[in-house]
Amino acid sequence: MPSAELNSGPTTGTSAVPGPGQSIDFPAEQALPERAALIDLAAIASNVARIKELAGAAKLIAIIKADAYGHGALPVARTVLGAGADALGLVHVREALELRAEGVSGRMLAWLHTRATNFEAAIEQDIELGASGWDLEAAAEAASSVGAPAKVHLKIDTGLGRNGCTMEEWPGLVGRAAQLEADGLVRVTGIFSHLAVADEPDRAETREQLDKFDDAVHQARAAGLAPDLLHVANSPGILTADRYASGGTNRMTADAVRVGVALYGLSPVPGTPPEEFGLTPAMTLQTFVSSVKEVPAGQGVSYGLRYSTSRPTTLALIPLGYGDGVPRVATGGPVRIYPSGAEAATYPEVGRIAMDQLVVDLGRPGLSDPSLGYLHAPVVLFGSGDNPSVNDWADAAGTINYEIVTRISPRVDRIYLREDNA
Repeated sequence: MPSAELNSGPTTGTSAVPGPGQSIDFPAEQALPERAALIDLAAIASNVARIKELAGAAKLIAIIKADAYGHGALPVARTVLGAGADALGLVHVREALELRAEGVSGRMLAWLHTRATNFEAAIEQDIELGASGWDLEAAAEAASSVGAPAKVHLKIDTGLGRNGCTMEEWPGLVGRAAQLEADGLVRVTGIFSHLAVADEPDRAETREQLDKFDDAVHQARAAGLAPDLLHVANSPGILTADRYASGGTNRMTADAVRVGVALYGLSPVPGTPPEEFGLTPAMTLQTFVSSVKEVPAGQGVSYGLRYSTSRPTTLALIPLGYGDGVPRVATGGPVRIYPSGAEAATYPEVGRIAMDQLVVDLGRPGLSDPSLGYLHAPVVLFGSGDNPSVNDWADAAGTINYEIVTRISPRVDRIYLREDNA
C-alpha cells in the first residue's frame, strides 16, 4: 500500500480539497494519486489529547489493530505514542511483531491467538499477551523455551460472550496463573474485559459487566495476583464514563482505557457526532472525476439497470468501487464534487456500485462543458467539514463507521498530512 507525507501548511495550487478538519490546498508539485485516503495525523494526535483528558489518571492503550482501522499502523503508532499514549493494543501478535521490526518501542498488548501464534517471539520482543484459557499454558510453555517470563493480561468474559474466561472457570484460571507466577513462567500484568453495549449508554448490562469485573479482580487478588493494569473501557465506555463516576473514583476508567475508533475521530455512539465529544475525523477518501457525459431521459446506469434517468442529465464517473473498499450495497451514498468552474455540491451515488467505479447523476444537462470543470474535478466520498461523513456511508451501507474506514483497500494510497515543521 503506497504512502506518502504532505505538509498541511499554507500553499497555493490547483487541487483545492478540504481535508480533515481544515482546508488544504495541494500544489501541483504535490499532486495527489488517482485515489487517496488522506490521513490527518494532527487530528489523531488531537484525539489522543482529548481522550487522555477524559481518562484522567488512567493510562491510554491506543488500539491500532487492523492496520489502525485502515489508517496505517506504523505512522499511527508513532503519532499516538508521540501524543502521549501509554501503550499500543493489537489483536494479533503478528501485528505487534511487525511494529517492533519497524523500530516501534513501548508497551504492546496482543490478545487473540491460535496454536500458530508465535508466543516465543512475542516474549522475546516484550509483547504482553492476553490469556483466558489454553493460551495461558501456551504462553508458559513458550516462556520456558525462551528463558524469560511471559507478561500476560488475564481476560474475563463479563457478558460479551466472545473471547475471555467464563466466571465459572475464572477461579481455576487465576489459581493456575498464580502457580505459574510462582514458577517464574508468567507475570500477570493486567486483567481486562470487553463491554457489549457501552454504545447504548442507558442499558443496564454495562453496570452488570462492571460488577462482574470487580468481582473477578477481587478473586484474582485473593489468589495472590497483583496486576498493574485493570482495563475494561472501550471507546464508547470512555466517552460516556462520567456516568460511572462516584466518590472520586470511576469504575469505567479503572487503571487504563482501551480506545480504538475514537482515536480516528469517529463516534461510537449512534446519534452523537464526533464533534460533540471533542473529536476530529482523521480520514478523507478522495479521488477525481474520470468522465462526464450527457445522457437522455431513460438512460440506465450500472449493472442490473436499477437506476434510470428521469430526464436529460449529465453523469459523472467516479473511479472508486468495492475493490477500493466502498461497500457494494451502499447505493445512494453521498459524493461531494469540487468543480473548478462551479459551486461544490454533494450528490447521491446512483445505480449499483461496481468493483472499480460508481456513478453520480449531476441533475441537469450541459455540465460536461469543459469550462465548468467537472471533468477531473476533485471528489470526496467522506471526510469532515462540508464533506459527507463516514457515518453517512455507514448508513447507506447499513453498517457501522468502524467498518467503512477499516475496509478501505490497499490499492487506495494513504497520504499522511502533517502540520508544517512537524
